[in-house]
Formats: sequence, C-alpha cells, structure tokens
Amino acid sequence: MLARIGRRAEDYLETIHELSKEKGYTKIKDISAKLNVKPASVSEMVSKLSKQGYVVYGKRLFVGLTPKGREVAESVKERREILVKFLTTLGVPREIAEEDACTIEHVLNPETVKQLKNFVKFVEDSPAINPKWLKHFREFCQKGIHPCEHASVRC
Repeated sequence: MLARIGRRAEDYLETIHELSKEKGYTKIKDISAKLNVKPASVSEMVSKLSKQGYVVYGKRLFVGLTPKGREVAESVKERREILVKFLTTLGVPREIAEEDACTIEHVLNPETVKQLKNFVKFVEDSPAINPKWLKHFREFCQKGIHPCEHASVRC
C-alpha cells in the first residue's frame, strides 16, 4: 500500500504524470499553467517532491516522475476514475462527478476504494444492459418513492 502524501502533493504528481506522457518530462511553467499557481510555488513543491524521491528535478530544466512518483500518480488517477464511474452510475452528471471525485479521491481509505472498485466492476459486468435494481434506483431518485412499494407486480 502506498503512503499518503497529501492532497496537494498528489495533485502535483498527477499533473506531472499527465503533462509528461508525451516526452517523459515537463517543465515548471507547464505545471504552473495547468494548476493555475505561480511558478515559484511549483518550484517549491517540486523541490520537496524531489527530496522525497517522487520526482527528478533539474533546476530550470525539467521535471519527471520517479517510479515511486509514477505509482502514486497512477493510483490517484485510478481512484478518480473509479469515483467518476461510481458517481455517474448513481446519476450524478459527469462534470459534477469529475469535480467531486477530484476532492474525494484524496481522503478515501484504501479499503473503501477497493470496495467501490468492486462495485463498479460488478455493475459494468452485469449481464443485463440496464439492471432492474438500477432502473428502480433511478425511478426512486426522480419520484422519491421506491417503485416496488406500490407495484402490482413483485419486484
């Protein structure tokens, strides 16, 4: 299990990972623009992450992830993707789900993430395209009444 390093640090690692996909590295100014923070703040955080072994940082040159940093960045990305899938399954609009997932992803216990991942996989792998219980849930969200409460047929 990965040690938690804090929301800001995780956001930086994820951003560096995203920006460095093409070349294997990125620059302070690119991170600054993406996160909408001052370059001096980026330099300070990147220096800390470098000392902790998460990034390789050549002052005024480039920023790249170490294997340790890549592992954290990929873990954060996976948590967010699981949360977005879970929230959209519940009927949350995608834009809101992505915003909420970005906040939630940093505070969940790994056991919670594991169970959310299992649930999302279970729903995705369900044989029916629109499982009855999911349809019932969506009806409940719209009307506030469980469809089986007043159903003439057995649910």
